[in-house]
Amino acid sequence: MARPEEEIEKEKALLVAYKQSGDLQLLGDLFKPYMPLVYGLCLKYLKDPQESQDAVMQIFEQLIPKVKAHQIENFKSWLYVLSKNHCLMYLRSQKHKRNQQHLEIGSTGVENMALMHHNDESFDEENISRLEQCIEELQKEQKACIRLFYLQKKSYKEVEEITKYDLKKVKSYIQNGKRNLKTCMERESE
Repeated sequence: MARPEEEIEKEKALLVAYKQSGDLQLLGDLFKPYMPLVYGLCLKYLKDPQESQDAVMQIFEQLIPKVKAHQIENFKSWLYVLSKNHCLMYLRSQKHKRNQQHLEIGSTGVENMALMHHNDESFDEENISRLEQCIEELQKEQKACIRLFYLQKKSYKEVEEITKYDLKKVKSYIQNGKRNLKTCMERESE
């Protein structure tokens, strides 16, 4: 269901006013209507009411610097992606903590090494910031396709429809963008 144009305009005005003033009341007014949606999304991923409530507050805290740092066209969609990413990062960090505890309890070095897999790495705020910087360095076509495909979880077909790029180009931009991101992240970590 499409949202009324006046609602969208009000959100844009709140975004501009917050970016100019830094007034948290304005950010709160922007976030408040979406709190139940954010809570529902967190509950879907975290499966725990208390952790989900905590996540809603952590997401609001993330908004304080991130709203100022990003050009936001559609706040609802942007907030959804931010919230989803927050939950996924939280789950990843919990998995990492469980693996670390298991490593400390484990008795043999071979078993412990088998648990330390690249995918279990925890992404801290520094890594996320670096990733965001690396995305910004991509060519505009790669950046658009990477954001849609990975961050907004759009299919190749949806990316093609949104960007109006040929499907082969979309796949190429995603593949090359992914490779460039990897190179950038490795360069940044040296």
